[in-house]
Amino acid sequence: MFDAVVSRVSTLIATGVTEPPAPRPSWLRPRGWDLVFLIDTAAALILFASANSILENENKIHHSPHSAGLLVLASALLCAPLVLRTRLPLTAWVFSAVAMFWVSEVIPPRSISNSAYIIPGVIVYVLCLYAVAVRCRAWVVATAGLVTIVGAGIVDGQTAVTALFLGAIPVAAGVIVRSRRGSREQLAVVERRHEGERALLEERQRIARELHDVVAHHMSVIAIQAEAAPYKAADPPPELVESFAEIRASALSGLNELRRVLGVLRSERTDVAPQPGLEDLDELLESARTGGVTVTCEISGTPQPLPDGVNLSAYRIVQEALSNAMRHAPGSAVQVKLHYGEAALVIEVRNDRGAPAQLKNGDQPAAARLGGSGGHGIIGMRERATMLGGHLRAGPTPDHEFLVTAALPLGAGASEDAP
Repeated sequence: MFDAVVSRVSTLIATGVTEPPAPRPSWLRPRGWDLVFLIDTAAALILFASANSILENENKIHHSPHSAGLLVLASALLCAPLVLRTRLPLTAWVFSAVAMFWVSEVIPPRSISNSAYIIPGVIVYVLCLYAVAVRCRAWVVATAGLVTIVGAGIVDGQTAVTALFLGAIPVAAGVIVRSRRGSREQLAVVERRHEGERALLEERQRIARELHDVVAHHMSVIAIQAEAAPYKAADPPPELVESFAEIRASALSGLNELRRVLGVLRSERTDVAPQPGLEDLDELLESARTGGVTVTCEISGTPQPLPDGVNLSAYRIVQEALSNAMRHAPGSAVQVKLHYGEAALVIEVRNDRGAPAQLKNGDQPAAARLGGSGGHGIIGMRERATMLGGHLRAGPTPDHEFLVTAALPLGAGASEDAP
């Protein structure tokens, strides 16, 4: 039990209340070497030699009251913590403080010199205190400062005031360095975020240019040709004129939708245009009817306000399913069913001639064909459902129909805006 407590306290002192070191600039890590650690090691050796020399000289002047071994040990304990300063700052400070107390016990202050402390040991202690101020939490820094003042009063009461000013210098310097370092890190985070936003905006503008130059051009050509086609034949049948008018209207409607998308892509905001939802379902069904399919709609359950993500995704799934029916099974009868459950919105789109018309390349279903290089409609529907935590299935049925079924959760996590 005692060993576990000691181990936990040791771990806390070593790393539990310290922040990771700031990344070193390249000039401080030549060929992978930590130049700061090497300097600390060299300084520890130099300070050790200086402390031992000071103690030996003072000991000789006072007729050698202490053994040479004790002087070497005291010098080593006072200077060794400097090696740990950059990697384990709190451990190094605790080690240095304990060493200062121990040395003051075995070599009483002012017993062999006029100074209460050994100067190299004080230098090491100040450097370790600075490392604590830079890397440790505020309460640890405050505790270290308090221990410094109280400890100085215990070791030698005359030095308490001096210790107050001497301890305030490394603490203040460490706080300033830490504050500036934090500001630089925050600035770097902001710059990275701005770079990402700028790259995203540039990519959106590139996509917008491609859509405008390619898709918008072809849709405009379709609208113009559909408007001019009836005049190329003498006395065209009214059905033909009506069909071309519907083609032109669909092309113009698609152009309007494309302009909305281009406006969103070219803007820094993502909410510049209202997104469609199930409240626009009647217009969508009427558009499908003009495209040559018979559409019926059935709504069950208790209709309720839907989260934005569910509302948009439900609309897009029905839109894509109707588009597939018009493309692969023209003239078919399509049934659209919406069920408002307590936990999920269930969507079912069924077309009676979808399976035979969509089966190509032997017995390969249209769902598999669309999921490959031929298209991405069903993949897009499935991704929308999965993003909201739901699921979607699409494929032929034993009755030679084609069925799309989706379940979109209405709980937490479904309120995210779908793209």
